[in-house]
Amino acid sequence: MSDTGWTADDIISGVEKRSPELARRIQRDAPFGRLTTYRVGGNATCAVEAQSVDDLVHLGEVTSACGAPVNVLGRGSNTLVADAGWNGVVVTLGEFSERIRVEEAEAFHTEGVVVEAGGAVALPILSRRLASLGVAGLEWMVGVPGSIGGAVRMNAGGHGADMADSVIDVDVVDLHISDCARWGHDKLQLEFRSSALENHHVVVAARLRGTGSEPEVISQRVEEIVRWRREHQPGGQNCGSVFVNPVPGEVSAGELIDDLGLRGFRIGSAEVSEKHANFIQSDVDGSADDVLEVLGVVRKRVREATGFELRSEVRLFGFSDPVSLELQG
Repeated sequence: MSDTGWTADDIISGVEKRSPELARRIQRDAPFGRLTTYRVGGNATCAVEAQSVDDLVHLGEVTSACGAPVNVLGRGSNTLVADAGWNGVVVTLGEFSERIRVEEAEAFHTEGVVVEAGGAVALPILSRRLASLGVAGLEWMVGVPGSIGGAVRMNAGGHGADMADSVIDVDVVDLHISDCARWGHDKLQLEFRSSALENHHVVVAARLRGTGSEPEVISQRVEEIVRWRREHQPGGQNCGSVFVNPVPGEVSAGELIDDLGLRGFRIGSAEVSEKHANFIQSDVDGSADDVLEVLGVVRKRVREATGFELRSEVRLFGFSDPVSLELQG
């Protein structure tokens, strides 16, 4: 039994009454941490791949009735799972949410083209596909190791652009009320690395604005971004940038951390990257709890030295200590 009074059996039996086929796909004590880009951390109480909007509706009905927390996992970036695991239900999206379609933009009263992409589509794949089709404006996505759904929720961005620049609207399943609705740009409230979307909101598709150009020109830009990323950002086990820039365009979190000489700062199996100070690396077979401790120490030192309260981009699961509560708050 979880610490909130529900069990995996409750989820499975509840789903079975609605969809026996979906219930058979639910996995108990399912991998969670190792599916993130950190590749550390424990398991979730249960997990399942949704293969349709109806699957999501059924899951929402049951998890809401049980009081079970739900997280939709895309590519696993910006996510850290405690070593002890997480009492919750992890949902991934199947092929139904992987479609990419390009259409004329006249119906949307905008110029150029409209790109419809499923919530599970990986940003680098979308960027390269659009480049080959002669669609410009979304090249920056090649440098972000996430999915469309996660990118909308976090208003992901890079190289002078972000999702807010391109999003027209998105289709969202609200697991709390088992409803699918279209959210316009205003309702999303896209701000710097944040939005109105929460854990119980599932982005199953998004429509993005693009412009036409020569495929060769766009592909060259994509490759330039890939080269820049290899030169300036570390590979290995990390989740991308861990802190939001406190004053976008003026004060960089990485520079604040760097100025304190914290590159290479290590606790156990985790350290501040030597290549980019706003990245925290984990060793192979490392500890998620070590990563969290490094996050907390870095944030505290920046606050004490500069007065800036760095906001974490990392979504935390399964932690309950004061450091994690402060980071999440």
